[in-house]
Amino acid sequence: MDIPFVKIYLTGKEKQNINQAASFSGDGFFTRQCHSWLERELNCQRALLTHSCTAALEMCALLMNLTSGDEVIMPSYTFPSTANAFALRGAIPVFVDIRPDTLNLNESLIESAITTKTRAIVVVHYAGVGCEMDSIINIAAKYNLYVIEDGAQAILAKYKGRYLGTLGDLGAYSFHETKNIICGEGGALLINNHRFIDHAEIIREKGTNRSSFYRGEIDKYTWQHLGSSYLPSELNAAFLSAQLEAAEFITESRLKFWHIYHESFAELEHLGVIRRPIIPEECEHNGHIYYLLVTEVEKRDKVLAYLKQKGIMAVFHYIPLHQSPAGKLFTRTHGELNVTESISKRILRLPLFVDLNDDMLQIIIKTTKEALLS
Repeated sequence: MDIPFVKIYLTGKEKQNINQAASFSGDGFFTRQCHSWLERELNCQRALLTHSCTAALEMCALLMNLTSGDEVIMPSYTFPSTANAFALRGAIPVFVDIRPDTLNLNESLIESAITTKTRAIVVVHYAGVGCEMDSIINIAAKYNLYVIEDGAQAILAKYKGRYLGTLGDLGAYSFHETKNIICGEGGALLINNHRFIDHAEIIREKGTNRSSFYRGEIDKYTWQHLGSSYLPSELNAAFLSAQLEAAEFITESRLKFWHIYHESFAELEHLGVIRRPIIPEECEHNGHIYYLLVTEVEKRDKVLAYLKQKGIMAVFHYIPLHQSPAGKLFTRTHGELNVTESISKRILRLPLFVDLNDDMLQIIIKTTKEALLS
């Protein structure tokens, strides 16, 4: 049996929605449906679909009017998009280390990294587990900084009862095919600070006030500000609308498999062979990732090779951004990043998708244990 790392889940309604889409261009009926769902279910002030989470993060940088030399604090243990969005505006991503328990930005290290050039704190909710947002928001308020949530992995996950992506000034989601809720390529910008709402519409529409024109609020539209084409196709929105309707079922299914994994590896954790994910009491995650932390990189690589030999696709990530060629050119670090570097060498991600079944799960668990104990 070949078991992929990820497999697309279809609700059965995607094709029907696509066939009903009245146009290919963006901001049609299904886009508006998605906006309404996100605003209603997540309780955010405004949601705007984008063609990727990367695009949503780029919009964040434009909304903050970042310029050359500005600094943005973030983790190095993340996907390049988190840093790219701000480096493209000439800002400098400043990396601080992550926590060893959640693999999220270590809030206790943020304040010492703040300088007169710092403009924002960018948090990444790794695996759909929330950062320590109360502390981070308090630090940001003390120094008059923006808080941006990279919630690429975090849809329907919560911190103290509130959805991730709705706690900072701005939040970004991903609907890439590797995520829980998908449309192939897609994302969303969540706006929680009302001062950004009108400006965000302009940035998203090539820097014009065309959205206001379409609503009949003005008799013509013109170039207002820097912007780009951040709208997704209506076909993507039609696909996404079907996925959002099934979001609760998708999340519950993933959580079920996550908990089976978690219980199955408890004994190996007790023996000191691996460490399982840690979920703080105030967090409700969404089953996006199940990972194990092994003792050393050689062991991790050996397990990956064994699983691949048995037809099971498991992976690791990330190469820390501060160790990458671009990271050395466009960023700087604050302090040692020992936890980041250690985690990146020891993490092992197991397959997790809605269409997993008991046979697949038991094969993955059994084979992974064989590799870990060999």
